[in-house]
Amino acid sequence: MSDNDDIVTIGSAAGAWGDTILSTPQLLASGRCDYIIYEGLAEITMGILTRQQLKDPSRGYATDIIHTIADHLGAYAEQGIKVITNAGGINPQAAAQLIRDAAAEAGLDISVASIAGDDLAGRLDELRALELTEMTDGGPLPEQPVSLNAYLGAHPIAAALDAGADVVVTGRGADSALVLGPLIHEFGWAHDDWDRLSQGSLAGHLLECGPQSTGGLFTDWESFDSWADIGYPLVECHADGGFVLTKPDGTGGLVTPATAAEQLLYEIGDPTTYLLPDVTCDWTQVSLTQVGDDRVEITGARGRPAPPTLKACAQVLDGYKARTTLFVLGRNADRKAHRLADDILARSRTIFEHLGAEDFREFDVEVLGAEATYGANSRVGDSREVTLKIGMSHDDERALRKILRDPPSFGLAVPGSSAGGAVPRPTPRMLLRSYLVPRELLPATVEIDGKHVEVDELPVALATGPGERPQILPVEAAAADAPTVTLPLIAIAHGRSGDKGIDANIGIRARHPDFLPVIRHSVTAERVAEHLTHLLDGGVDRYDLPGLDAINLHLHDALGGGGIASLRIDPQGKAFAQQLLDLPIDVPTSWLDHDAIADIPEVTAARG
Repeated sequence: MSDNDDIVTIGSAAGAWGDTILSTPQLLASGRCDYIIYEGLAEITMGILTRQQLKDPSRGYATDIIHTIADHLGAYAEQGIKVITNAGGINPQAAAQLIRDAAAEAGLDISVASIAGDDLAGRLDELRALELTEMTDGGPLPEQPVSLNAYLGAHPIAAALDAGADVVVTGRGADSALVLGPLIHEFGWAHDDWDRLSQGSLAGHLLECGPQSTGGLFTDWESFDSWADIGYPLVECHADGGFVLTKPDGTGGLVTPATAAEQLLYEIGDPTTYLLPDVTCDWTQVSLTQVGDDRVEITGARGRPAPPTLKACAQVLDGYKARTTLFVLGRNADRKAHRLADDILARSRTIFEHLGAEDFREFDVEVLGAEATYGANSRVGDSREVTLKIGMSHDDERALRKILRDPPSFGLAVPGSSAGGAVPRPTPRMLLRSYLVPRELLPATVEIDGKHVEVDELPVALATGPGERPQILPVEAAAADAPTVTLPLIAIAHGRSGDKGIDANIGIRARHPDFLPVIRHSVTAERVAEHLTHLLDGGVDRYDLPGLDAINLHLHDALGGGGIASLRIDPQGKAFAQQLLDLPIDVPTSWLDHDAIADIPEVTAARG
């Protein structure tokens, strides 16, 4: 626990369902946490948990996280640590009861709260009467979604803590609310304390993905020795909203303005209008200052009134999908792999004719090792070892099963090929559909050990956001002064990318403020759309974050249907930034001696 009564320290022990079991002991050993959060609900997870509960009504929560919490109840109690998790999934009451039972068995006096109200699957008729439309294509609510959950905010969590909860288990909610809730509870922030609520949400945004803010996914991954013992992030928060991002002493990874900025840019859209249940955030003027080893002070987030609606996401069954792989080695491996794919498609269609089945809905081919994900930007010639990945979708699970038995026989088709493991099985293909629901229709319910707790929800009268978009004065774009040299963008920038439904984003941050005018001149929305045309079915928007010396690129319909439906090898756009960082740009030759330029082979070669 923090030694300073004026500071609240929150650690993140999970950034996804399946995160390491080593994070909790690490944070406990630090002795610095007032709270530990566990975030475990990616978009795909809700559909998985729903299917679990259909088979077993007692399930529907992220078991690994809940069992980890149950196993460490004694250590939390000894240090006075409170725990917040959204691993309750679609059954937070059952998850909370498992923790209560574990506490009772251990003889511990621990209060456990559950938060519900996000599950809307039983209210379809009521919601359909509102004539809600899908946020991307304007379509209606689906007839029978697998799941339908709204994103709740931080005030129910604060209410549970106000009522004495030691452990709070939620269902679907804004990930950052896991941090904002404790801060509202600790500091008594008002519903309309917009700037502080934005700062607290930013603290949550930097914690919600675990070690992604302490060196995970970092562009300059070779700047620290190893990821094996990476430190899980901590935020030391003050009542005025300011906070320091750090990690436990003696752990791996690093915390710098660059690692923090990359994570801030991760999975956001318009940074002036980042909509959350409790506040509309403007992060364009955020300031990051190194204040010690692995310590970055973060200030400057601004807030506006929260929106009058909350986002609700439906998972909709859309046929079945599968992926099969074949290894191809030897001369002309790339060409052989494409020949194999063509032949597999042709033979599959013959099988469909025998079965009286329709053709594939999608048949997606990627030859890994030949830079298939790079499209026309591939630099690989004749690779001698590749993996052929075929993704396929179909309405008929039985027909897809028949097809999946056939590709291994193609190990006899061309020399140097072999099957890539066991015969895969079809899985349900899920589409993500998003809607905006009036917040007054979504009251949260909080229970602590069987007792109902009142929630001081955000008054609807205050939820008037987002309002007018703030005007940003970006750094003026400028072409490089002659003489110039052509280098990849990574020489002067960091980057990170991620998914938002069927869209993706790429955040690009200048390694030094000197570099930003050239980045703004060279990395336009139009040029990015051209460079990544093989990935895009929509357009590109560019936003400025002058406080971070950064831009954010929003790529519309860029994931082949989104992370839970896509057949691609990179369904969440995690590698998009890596592709864009190879974009060739002209920079002044004088920058070759700039202290901030990356030490990469292209820079070394240009120096001569």
